[in-house]
Amino acid sequence: MRLDDRTDRAGSPFESSMDPVGGDAGRMGHAGAAMYLPLDTLKPLADDIWIVDSGPLLGSLPVRMTVIRLPGGDVLLHSPTRIGAGLRDEIDGLGPVRFLVAPNVAHWMFLPEWQRAYPRAEIWAAPGLRRRRQVRRAGVRVDHDLYEKLPAAWAGALDTVLVPGGLGFSEVAFFHRPSRTLVLTDLVLNLEPARLPALLRPLARLAGMTAPHGRAPVYLRAVVKLAGSRAAEAAARVVAFRPERVIFAHGRILDQDATEALRRSLAWLLPQG
Repeated sequence: MRLDDRTDRAGSPFESSMDPVGGDAGRMGHAGAAMYLPLDTLKPLADDIWIVDSGPLLGSLPVRMTVIRLPGGDVLLHSPTRIGAGLRDEIDGLGPVRFLVAPNVAHWMFLPEWQRAYPRAEIWAAPGLRRRRQVRRAGVRVDHDLYEKLPAAWAGALDTVLVPGGLGFSEVAFFHRPSRTLVLTDLVLNLEPARLPALLRPLARLAGMTAPHGRAPVYLRAVVKLAGSRAAEAAARVVAFRPERVIFAHGRILDQDATEALRRSLAWLLPQG
């Protein structure tokens, strides 16, 4: 069975990432319940789009990588999560891994192991990442910043929008034209309260990070808003893609009325009036 033809037994590529807490997740305790099982395996989401759910980070935070196969057959890994032999075999079945993407200055921790696995892959990173002391210390090679001229292999398939912030933060949004899929990282968190430890639920709600209308955490909203109108205009460009689905690194994917849901989640940043 080819991975690109695979769906889950219920017939929906979303079920493994959207299932309610229970079953294996429930038996794994709080950390397991927070995760979108199965972990560290490809899950088809749309034509030439897969997700890999992983984690937990910081004890209970789910994290997600997006895998995109480009028109020429090359594979792009967006916000790579932990690597494993099984996952690597699955990805190799899609095509040659040519691009590794760190879309903001926080999502780079697993780049070194992917870089070792695919030394010929180009590393594209959010502006400023290469200057971070932790990144240099980890030996991460950054080949290109995401404000440079983008590769010809992305033409016709991927559009990008740089959302600036203050204090060295920026995030690059990716829009996959053929499937009308928007890929974000931390500009939206949409954590499901039932998947969180009870003590964290009120804090997540207070921070505005919970489904169904999750937003970036309070501190990140403050940092991004330091860029003023430039960030607001970038957010408007992101919403103007009118995506049919929105993927991000943490929480429940937006796949119902995705454009309007995105507009609500980014209302804190969008131009007013």
